[in-house]
Amino acid sequence: MNAGRTARDRARAELTREIKDAARRQLAAEGAERLSLRAVSRELGMVSSALYRYFPSRDDLLTALIIDAYDALGAAAEDAARAEQDPRAAWLAISRAVRSWAKANPHEYALIYGSPVPGYTAPQTTIQPATRVAAALLGVLSRAQEAGVLVVPADAVEPHDVLVEQLAQLIEVAPGVPESLLLRMAMVWTQLFGLISFELFGQLVGTFDPADTFFELAIAEHAAFVGLGEGVG
Repeated sequence: MNAGRTARDRARAELTREIKDAARRQLAAEGAERLSLRAVSRELGMVSSALYRYFPSRDDLLTALIIDAYDALGAAAEDAARAEQDPRAAWLAISRAVRSWAKANPHEYALIYGSPVPGYTAPQTTIQPATRVAAALLGVLSRAQEAGVLVVPADAVEPHDVLVEQLAQLIEVAPGVPESLLLRMAMVWTQLFGLISFELFGQLVGTFDPADTFFELAIAEHAAFVGLGEGVG
């Protein structure tokens, strides 16, 4: 009985993977807004009713793809952080890993960081996967703080008013890190993805293209901005 259930579970997992792979191919060809369960079922030679047993709606399939993309990106960031003992090197490695993943998976990156999909509202289940890169960056700052090598720049601004409330979740994740640096980390987090999006979506063509040198300079500045200056760690 257990063996039978295991076989069924494996078959379901395999077909689920095939469905998502077909959906990713459709994302690349048509864009997220034109993702269709019927088109996916046609590619796989399935009747639509069979596919609905796996994903009851287009939104359910989109959610699965979004979570997969966030998790894959988050895993890349976490692996990069674990590979480096030095906090500054770990910060830079995370930034490079995020860029490398985005360039290797442009359609999945566009799904999570591009234009919103018309008619789709992401459920709560996407929130935790979406925070993995930020958590990896916060982990590096916590590691540096514990090692006594995190330096608050002289011009760092202490958060006040609504910013204190908005930083509450970051403080919870990295309680020992100065709030001024948590605020700077949030700024850099958004700047990192803005820089990658500019490169990936062609906004640097004619200026910083190729963007390798520009990117390296930017992430070095990011590291210094959050207290991981040259030679820190």
